[in-house]
Amino acid sequence: MASYADVLQYLSSLDYPAEKDEVIREAEREGAPPDVLKALRALPPVDYANGNEVARSAGIEAAPELSRSQRAAQARDPHPRVSQHLRGI
Repeated sequence: MASYADVLQYLSSLDYPAEKDEVIREAEREGAPPDVLKALRALPPVDYANGNEVARSAGIEAAPELSRSQRAAQARDPHPRVSQHLRGI
């Protein structure tokens, strides 16, 4: 199965916003393996703003090493982008 990093690697030189067909062509041009191409071909036909949006739309998790409970805890955190030492301020 394709990983988040794999998808981003093969789309690193793509100019965004990009349509699904452009995303697939770029991955093919960069020599993406079959599992990455399969994930990209399953994308909805919309414009993508960046590689992270492509990977999320392909159903690839950014942090597969996290358990379901850890991801749920992150989702409940009211300040996901603030450093721990600043959260009490």
